[in-house]
Amino acid sequence: MKTCSICKKISASDNDHLDCVEKRRIELENLQMKDTITEKLDLGKDPNNIGAEIKALLGHMAREKETKSK
Repeated sequence: MKTCSICKKISASDNDHLDCVEKRRIELENLQMKDTITEKLDLGKDPNNIGAEIKALLGHMAREKETKSK
């Protein structure tokens, strides 16, 4: 028996708990995604340079809001 290095609880095996390892992996993936999202959207270089897809989506949402408010 040893303690899990992630949650610090007793582990029956000599390894960390599988759910603790999986939770840590998911958290690290989320951090990596947050770090790379601006690079993927290319907003880090010029925040005014928004992709055509995002412009179309914003335009659609604005038109939809106008029709609902009338």
